Amino acid sequence: MKRFLLVLFLASFVMPQTMAQDDPIPPKRSRMSKMGLFGGFTPGYLFMDVKPINSFLTGGKFAAVSEGGVFMTGGAGAAYIMVLPNVRVGGMGLSGGLKSSSVEGTLRRDAQLSVGMGALTVEYVVPVVPRLDAAFGATVGWGFIDLTLRQNYGGANTWTGEQQILAGPSGIAVPPNATRILNGSFLLLSPTVNVEYAVLPWLALRVGASYSLMMLPSWRVDGEYELLGVPSDVKGQGLMLQGGILVGTF
Repeated sequence: MKRFLLVLFLASFVMPQTMAQDDPIPPKRSRMSKMGLFGGFTPGYLFMDVKPINSFLTGGKFAAVSEGGVFMTGGAGAAYIMVLPNVRVGGMGLSGGLKSSSVEGTLRRDAQLSVGMGALTVEYVVPVVPRLDAAFGATVGWGFIDLTLRQNYGGANTWTGEQQILAGPSGIAVPPNATRILNGSFLLLSPTVNVEYAVLPWLALRVGASYSLMMLPSWRVDGEYELLGVPSDVKGQGLMLQGGILVGTF
């Protein structure tokens, strides 16, 4: 009986050790590729150089616009293409503007500077830690600048008066109101970097930066007539800081 108990005790000690050695060692988990899609509100602040525009405005007796930057509002969205791991493709659009006004006697002058952009985005996403990603990429698209100039002498606008203005010199030296819109369009290229944190599986916050490059300008008056002689430094490029609230799968 004692011999049987001794054999049973030894067996109970040796068998678990043998079974443990036979168990396969599980492979290390590989980090899964990112997948899903999202969209959201992505405002930004563009630090563009408006000094050349202000030089033009003040030369025409308009008030200068603020040189502190332009607040932009808009949105962005993207989806992972799955063909290339952690690569996503999407689009973005932003616009903003600045205003100025001046009064000289009965004459009021108003200037409105509008800046906007729309582009295709391509980004490579690097998971940093769970729920925190860094995205590096670029945008390619189109940017625009509209400079709207208005002056108002305070006179009455009449149907006949408008007809006479269009008919040419007819005793009315200056129309009571006048508006000109100078339109510039550009090729947009912009490197980008964003950091995104998934607060919830369907909600993320973003902060980022980019540098908007605008080139190959084309200028028109009132969207129709070619405008020549625009200085090359009149463009909406510069550093942009962005934030965002994104909804999707993260």
